Amino acid sequence: MKRYIRSTLVPLAPLLLLCLYGNATAEPSTPIQFGTPSHPFAADSPWNIRPVNPVLGDAEIPTSDYFPAIGPGPYSTKSFIGNSDAPAQEVLGAKGKRDIWDYNQGVQRAVTIEHWPADLTPATGSDGHADIAELDTGMLHSFWQLRRAGQGWTAVGYGWTRLSGRGWGDPADFYQGTRAVGIPSSAGLIRRDEIDDGQPIYRHALAMSLTYNGLARSPAYIYPATAADHDAQLNSGKIPEGALLMLPPTYDTSKIASQKLRKVAETLKVYGAYVVDRNVGTPFYIYVENGSDFNPHSKGWNVEAANELQRMRAALRQVVSAKGWLDGHGKPMTPQRPTNLLSLRGPWRGEGNRYDSNNDQLAIDAGASARSTALRDISRVNWAAPRSGARCRFSVQATGGATLRLQVRSADYSRQLFDTGELADGAGATLPCPTGPARYDLSATGGPSAGTVRATLAVQDDSTFHP
Repeated sequence: MKRYIRSTLVPLAPLLLLCLYGNATAEPSTPIQFGTPSHPFAADSPWNIRPVNPVLGDAEIPTSDYFPAIGPGPYSTKSFIGNSDAPAQEVLGAKGKRDIWDYNQGVQRAVTIEHWPADLTPATGSDGHADIAELDTGMLHSFWQLRRAGQGWTAVGYGWTRLSGRGWGDPADFYQGTRAVGIPSSAGLIRRDEIDDGQPIYRHALAMSLTYNGLARSPAYIYPATAADHDAQLNSGKIPEGALLMLPPTYDTSKIASQKLRKVAETLKVYGAYVVDRNVGTPFYIYVENGSDFNPHSKGWNVEAANELQRMRAALRQVVSAKGWLDGHGKPMTPQRPTNLLSLRGPWRGEGNRYDSNNDQLAIDAGASARSTALRDISRVNWAAPRSGARCRFSVQATGGATLRLQVRSADYSRQLFDTGELADGAGATLPCPTGPARYDLSATGGPSAGTVRATLAVQDDSTFHP
């Protein structure tokens, strides 16, 4: 839980924007290289797409103990770069043991980062956020409660995703970072290099938190979020985590003296901001990368900025539908929700195998065998949960003659619910979708030559999904 104090921010000099994005069809003046540390995630990621003619709801963010805020701070973060010449670093659990909770794999272990940034400094808040973008692997590593311990490092939680991915969890891997909604803590940040880049808006959706009286109790989260803060029963508002909030197109920005604040307002009219976390006492907080100078009150309380943020609070509304969507290149698209319910991330046992995180597949040597057993609940993501009685399709993609077998057992191992047998490339099996926790045993066998295996588990009939 986070508390934001109102007396932190800088008066900003009034500057005029040279040009404005008048609507969601306006295009950036310079091309964007997606999937990079400076502009993470794919062009069709929810972070990089924008709605056309969005329909906004009625729920208003209520006032609370403090004014709305925007800026860096103890509960923001910074995305550090792991260059190829940086040394490796093992991170242990908070007690100095191999007990970091790996959200993706559902296990406790030590974590080794191949390229550890020399300048890494976690956020000072109790969440201790820090993200590391590795250039040569394309991975984005996210730590929770990261702390220096003598000459080493410890953390309580860890998640990882791909820089070129969606930037959100999915039904198979519902936690791909360390924010409450299952995303990297650096997703949606206003980054230092973007603040004065000459563009009239930030060319991605922003990340914000709400406090208890703004957040909904049920559902506590909606797509694209795959999780929410615990103790959702303490919430008393109407806006779920994962919601996209926007300013209406009629919101007048012409009288905003601060160029930096005006740029945020224009972004909220085009891309909006996703609710990604909960704070204590601040109606909304928009996250800016640590180390930047974007802070409206750093030289004393700025009444004009505070009043403008209150005006934004009263005008922000949840997007409930849209006529269409544009991807990061400005091309029309239809957002697709991920449907795969089963992860192959492991942990895997046996020799001659390696999980390939970039391609989401298991590489396996000729004749080798590997096994992964995990207690999973494929109904844990509310918007992807199959209805009782639904049937799922397990499908295998393999090379090198490798095969894959899925066995589903009750959580206590007392009953075997299904066994697909060994399946080669292109083969599949239909099984009843388990409801609640179950044991998923995956067994991979290498073929005549080194190969790979991938698999998906998806509800066979889309009508069986909860809305």
